[in-house]
Amino acid sequence: MSSNTSISSDRLSRLIGRPACPALIDVCTDADFACDPRLVPGAIRRPHQDVNIWGPAYAGREAVVICQKGLKLSEGVAAWLRYLGCDARHLEGGALGWAKAGLPMLVTARLPLAGADGATLWVTRARPKIDRIACPWLIRRFVDPAAVFLFVSAAEVRGVAERFGATPFDLEGEDQFWSHRGASCTFDVMIAEFGLSSEPLLRLARIVRGADTARLDLEPEAAGLLALSLGLSRMFSDDLRQLAAGMTLYDALFRWCADATAETHNWPARKAGGTIPAGTLS
Repeated sequence: MSSNTSISSDRLSRLIGRPACPALIDVCTDADFACDPRLVPGAIRRPHQDVNIWGPAYAGREAVVICQKGLKLSEGVAAWLRYLGCDARHLEGGALGWAKAGLPMLVTARLPLAGADGATLWVTRARPKIDRIACPWLIRRFVDPAAVFLFVSAAEVRGVAERFGATPFDLEGEDQFWSHRGASCTFDVMIAEFGLSSEPLLRLARIVRGADTARLDLEPEAAGLLALSLGLSRMFSDDLRQLAAGMTLYDALFRWCADATAETHNWPARKAGGTIPAGTLS
């Protein structure tokens, strides 16, 4: 049973992907991690023995600490973090329990090398519309919360990637790994390659694909996403400000995909066999 210093896999799975998700910290030993080099989505690896060095950066924040089995390493690091002013809990059952529950795990073999600051660096074409907003949202919510995105002219994406060690995405060319493949858009590719398939994300992927590839028949919401995306692109001349606004848009869409698809609204409200409430029409 969860306590105020622990959290279950089921509870944590409902928080991941949301903007208020706690910081996720994986402290598995290198030997344990080598046995299954995957992460709970959004988790960042930290050495447990250096918690007194990196831990102060989490003061005033919420965090969930993850080790292989949810025992001494994660409990110890979580206790250290609480001492340092962080509201920290450990994941019950650890990474093994998470995997046993059949929950998605991030395939780290696909992660680009992080820079000296620990963040991955990505580059794509300027003036994003759909895929180039959806993919950064996916990366920041499920892959690397600190990821940095550069928007440059299409002709310079490859050059910037080479000079700055950035990973290009959503760029045309058969040599591009993170790009469209057949009927799939880049968002689809990232979900598959990172091992993030879940019912809400796959539904969101169909909406993104429909809006991004002129297949509005794929999901009824695709037309709405297209309209909102084009509207955002005209509201913001600054790509990073547009991305910030787009993060909220995709947060809302993901939450709808996760637990609001069955809800409908109607006005005026009627109860079965009832009448329209007085005063609702004038």
